Amino acid sequence: MKVVIFCGGQGMRMRDFSERVPKPLVPVGPRPILWHMMKYYAHFGHDDFILCLGYGDRQIKEYFLEYKEWLSNDFVMAKGGEEVEMLNTDLDSWRITFVNTGLNSEIGERLRRVRDHLDGVDTFLCNYSDCLTDLYLPAVIDQHHAMRATATMTVVPPNTSFHVVDADESGLVRHVGPVNTSGMWINGGYIVLSEAIFDELRPDEDLVGGTFPRLAEMGKLNCYRHHGKWIGVDTFKERQFVEDLYLNGNPFWAVWKRDGQPC
Repeated sequence: MKVVIFCGGQGMRMRDFSERVPKPLVPVGPRPILWHMMKYYAHFGHDDFILCLGYGDRQIKEYFLEYKEWLSNDFVMAKGGEEVEMLNTDLDSWRITFVNTGLNSEIGERLRRVRDHLDGVDTFLCNYSDCLTDLYLPAVIDQHHAMRATATMTVVPPNTSFHVVDADESGLVRHVGPVNTSGMWINGGYIVLSEAIFDELRPDEDLVGGTFPRLAEMGKLNCYRHHGKWIGVDTFKERQFVEDLYLNGNPFWAVWKRDGQPC
């Protein structure tokens, strides 16, 4: 399946990096967040990507056009570097379409602007460029088909440190508890869409905040509950958390490592 990834945001909550590089290129180990996501999809056989670009589009294009395989793969060097034999490769099967979808476009509008690249595709995948997970992707796709939904979104329990407060009108508190035990579910990305989504999109609107509520009213929106690991890398603190996981050899999202491939 084709995979649409929204890469046009400015990453305002990660200013330490985003002033120098666009958020999708913020590094985790030797590779950017975007690469980790694409590697995840490719592991499940989905390696035809459409990148919806905006802010920092030139840097994202240059990163892949000047891609350095040796950063994350083993190789043999001979003749003082004149000959290099890669023992593993990342991008040999990847097909990447780069589309500038506007500097300030909403997600739904970005999707509308790549419709021509999805012509004749019955079902496709889409995601933000900043969330990592150990989700078993085929289960989401299977549920989407079984429910005959227009859209299936992965939902996850909140993983913030906030507490939920339940109080009556007078202010008397009845309960205080962590938000991740409240029974709430939040949007986790890893979305599956049917071609019919293009009949529901409206110009200049958000996908989840604008289109999805209408789909829900029509009974065309499905969700897949993921009880495993997930994180949205939205702040410098979250980026440092996943960097530490990577450096300690525990990147839970690197499902390809189960096959012995380099991370």
